[in-house]
Amino acid sequence: MRRATDRLRRHLPALQWAAGYNRDILLSDGIAAVIVTIMLIPQSLAYAMLAGLPPEVGLYASILPLLAYALFGTSRTLAVGPVAVVSLMTASAIGQIAAQGTADYWTAAVALALMSGVMLLIMGFLRLGFLANFLSHPVISGFITASAILIAAGQVRHILGVPGSGSTLVEILAGLSASIRQINPATLAIGAGALCFLYFARRWAKPMAVKSGLPIRAADMLARTAPIFAVAVTILLAIWLDLAAKGVALVGAIPQGLPAPAIPALTWELITGLAVPAFLISIIGFVESVSVGWTLAAKRRQRIVPDQELIGLGAANIASAISSGYPVTGGFARSIVNFDAGAQTPAAGVFTAIGIAFATLFLTPLLGSLPQATLAATIIVAVLSLMNFSAIRHVYQYCRADFSAMMATIIVTLLWGVETGILAGVALSIFLHLYRTSKPHMAIVGQVPGSEHFRNIERHTVTTDPAILSIRVDESLYFANSRYLEDRITALVAGRPDIRHVVLMCPAVNAIDASALESLEEINHRLAEAGIAFHLSEVKGPVMDKLHRSSFLQRLSGKVFLSQYEAVASLSKETT
Repeated sequence: MRRATDRLRRHLPALQWAAGYNRDILLSDGIAAVIVTIMLIPQSLAYAMLAGLPPEVGLYASILPLLAYALFGTSRTLAVGPVAVVSLMTASAIGQIAAQGTADYWTAAVALALMSGVMLLIMGFLRLGFLANFLSHPVISGFITASAILIAAGQVRHILGVPGSGSTLVEILAGLSASIRQINPATLAIGAGALCFLYFARRWAKPMAVKSGLPIRAADMLARTAPIFAVAVTILLAIWLDLAAKGVALVGAIPQGLPAPAIPALTWELITGLAVPAFLISIIGFVESVSVGWTLAAKRRQRIVPDQELIGLGAANIASAISSGYPVTGGFARSIVNFDAGAQTPAAGVFTAIGIAFATLFLTPLLGSLPQATLAATIIVAVLSLMNFSAIRHVYQYCRADFSAMMATIIVTLLWGVETGILAGVALSIFLHLYRTSKPHMAIVGQVPGSEHFRNIERHTVTTDPAILSIRVDESLYFANSRYLEDRITALVAGRPDIRHVVLMCPAVNAIDASALESLEEINHRLAEAGIAFHLSEVKGPVMDKLHRSSFLQRLSGKVFLSQYEAVASLSKETT
């Protein structure tokens, strides 16, 4: 019975935090929810526009997903909903299935959310969170930077009030260039004004408020709620000046009320057309969400469970699909606001969902007069923080191989689109990993005088026995480097006629696969034919367990030593 209860609490984390819920936590969660709701309304509208969907879809995607994540997610402060990068990936994916503005386009977005949710759930139940490890940090950083550039460039047309389209930087710039003479002055005034105000608020509002005597926390909240002021002012200007008559594009009528829950119908054509994009969105969303969750949890000495996060995000995406939304994940900006505002549990997300639902039911008529240029400005300022150009310099200085993967991801994303970019980045990362580990660092080591330590003879002053060749391999042994190991040991032995013993030092070997085992057997056989004994030292327990399951140790011409010092001390007696 207790085991079943523990399993239920593990898969339903809400039972853990709900048990200790009290009035003080309720107050903290309630305040955080009010602040996040105010921030989330314009963001949800803007990100829906970025995805090419009607603005109300962003609101729909910010209600039920929050409730689902509160039940199944493990982060206490992660705020789930539409985010910039996933919105861009959604537009890129469904743009290949249907034309923007059609019912089929919206249907494809809902289907994408459902497929992504199902994939995340399956990965969670199979404990496949490790799949995200195939996306190296430089690749993720490069992809997000390139996506932010694409997002910002794609919104410029709304600031200028000109037509345009395109999914790559070249197409976007070409479209802007072709329509540069069609700039709408009124739209430009609204868009540029909102852009300057929002940038000023993000950059200088908090320091100025603190200098004027406002508490730091209050000043931070004031700066973060700047978009709502931009929305309110531009709505009033649009009504007062009748900007629609001057050619300024407005959001337009937003349906009042909530959509009826429904399970979207999936056709085979939709499944095959969206399978790869859904998987990529699932992985990217999971990586972004877990990164934010880990960061915030560490600040309060809490923890998150990656495999359960897959389930939480899967449930959130399925909930989004049921409520006519599109793919969602944990957002960095809103999660930081939620954290700073004092949220203590996922109940803050539940209260935020209630606030968004209230706005959807009663406030949408006011949003119909919102200029699209204001939403574009909101998006551009929001994605500025995603452009991490300093990371490119740091990666270049530290590792040229990772820099190559990062730049390849950026260039391919900008020139060929988001899906091709992330696939290129993943493929290059895996290739570079295989290439690096296919030629592991191997050092001839000797004993540091007066100690039991052994170090590289090319870096330290050490003593060696000409009859003993001690080789340290600094990598796990597997199919990609097994042949290199054979060739390297053969070459080292060939130039040393006095050698009677070869000791392979294995402190960094965490695994030996079947291919590497065959190579070790071949090395043992070749050395034995040459009258040289083959020994191992400092083999880790799990590796030793696997070797015991084979016949290699029975055929080994030498011994397995606990330490390199023991090996050299024992073998030196035989050579004297």
